[in-house]
Amino acid sequence: MKNKKVVIVLLSFFILLSAAFMTYFYSVTKIEKKPLPYYGQAEHRIRPFSFVNQVGETVTEQTTKDKIYVVEYFFATCEGICPKMNENLNTVYQQFKGNKDVLFLSHTVDPEEDSTEALRKYALQFEADPKQWHFLTGDKKALYDQARYSYLISALDDTTGLSIDKDFIHDNHFVLVDQDARIRGVYDGLLPTEMVRLVTDIKILLQSKD
Repeated sequence: MKNKKVVIVLLSFFILLSAAFMTYFYSVTKIEKKPLPYYGQAEHRIRPFSFVNQVGETVTEQTTKDKIYVVEYFFATCEGICPKMNENLNTVYQQFKGNKDVLFLSHTVDPEEDSTEALRKYALQFEADPKQWHFLTGDKKALYDQARYSYLISALDDTTGLSIDKDFIHDNHFVLVDQDARIRGVYDGLLPTEMVRLVTDIKILLQSKD
């Protein structure tokens, strides 16, 4: 009789433990599958663009069509936040290197100095594949307008004289764009922990494509 009670108690314990585990597993799975938010006003999408990358190829919205891509603004001679930002972005690039569904677009805020050749030399330090990680230059106003109106971040000339990076102000955030040209995430490019979140979110978008 005593042994029977022990068995009942143990069975009850394992049933409760199993129920608790399933509840936890469901909650974690639910969080992981939670859809990413959309940024900007309703139906905000990246507008058409045309820039030139480090090997002289034209990159447009057709290049990024049906792709997931990460956006940043920087300039090659920057001695402030840019090196750290691109070191961090490179850790993300390495996670998806060779994946044709994931692109990286690094726009210069200093197109007068950042020629295709200057950007090619800059890109070499990351061994960036120009088919996947594009370092972009072009018309200055078009570059700045694309930052402000498409990616909802800052890129402009500094008229205050307060910038430590020559005369340019550029955002320290990376922007994640999905396969439908909609913004799905914004990340502090100076924080390694944010790169972990960015990698996770890219994987979520890749899964949603399947």
